[in-house]
Amino acid sequence: MINREWHLLSRPVGWPKPEDFALVEAPVPTPGEGQVLVRNKYLSVDPYMRGRMSAAKSYVAPFELGKVMQGGAVGEVVESRAEGISAGDHVLHFSGWREYAAVDAKNAVKVDPEAAPLSTYLGVLGMTGLTAYAGLLRTASFKEGDTVFVSGAAGAVGSQVGQIAKLKGASRVIGSAGSDEKVKLLVDEYGFDAAFNYKSGPVAEQLREAAPDGIDVYFDNVGGDHLEAAIGSLNQGGRIAVCGMISVYNNTEPAPGPRNLARLIQTRGRIEGFLVGDHYDLQPQFVQEVGPWVASGALKYRETVVEGIENNLEAFLGVLRGDNIGKMVVKL
Repeated sequence: MINREWHLLSRPVGWPKPEDFALVEAPVPTPGEGQVLVRNKYLSVDPYMRGRMSAAKSYVAPFELGKVMQGGAVGEVVESRAEGISAGDHVLHFSGWREYAAVDAKNAVKVDPEAAPLSTYLGVLGMTGLTAYAGLLRTASFKEGDTVFVSGAAGAVGSQVGQIAKLKGASRVIGSAGSDEKVKLLVDEYGFDAAFNYKSGPVAEQLREAAPDGIDVYFDNVGGDHLEAAIGSLNQGGRIAVCGMISVYNNTEPAPGPRNLARLIQTRGRIEGFLVGDHYDLQPQFVQEVGPWVASGALKYRETVVEGIENNLEAFLGVLRGDNIGKMVVKL
């Protein structure tokens, strides 16, 4: 049996190019003691993976050249040499970018395909959902009555941030997105109070128009002019949670920082970065609260599904371009 898997051949400079990668055929692995063999059904592609393609020191080790990459995946166990997991079970794990994976059972989490579609365990009920939940409620210290601004608001994380804020009693939620179609989605389906297309004019001006009384929380997925605009509209005691800065991931030169940081003195504002891995203690609370919202339809989600392992790279590049609405997943 052949296992197709994506390898990183060279470290991209600027935008990743197809020649930096290769889809390689390899034997299906044999699970060792304490491992399970998983046939992956859905793979996750996420913006943070761009950082792992660089050799620069970061919070997670870079991908190794000439070896298979990693990412979130969910699939069916076809062989088990571990207690507690049997063939036929479905598990969430971190050996994506391949069709089959031998996974240490201690690193696999059983999921129930009857409770929710398998793909949701990579998105709305998975790491992206917990990222939204922890970033808004813990890092940004959201409280009822806050006005919240979310960038990248039609993406997997941003769309949940805005909806959770509304469900938790935000007085106003504003989102930015990169197309008129996404702006319409934010207001009509996700219940944002206002949204704007950041390509239609200066972000600072559009934000001031959408939030004339300022903002209390900014959830940052973009960086750049969005961050500067948010600082400019921040109310006294405002909080900024930095989840990502996709606008600068492919830069070959350092991006200029916000020019108005001194305003944080006036507002007594706070900027704090966070990683979802520091907040896994919230997982039970997250599932208990968000699960029923998803089941009832109170919290809506979208997925952009790309078919086939051969299109895994293009799906990843699509995330960097902003092609996706909601979570981007690859179906095998």
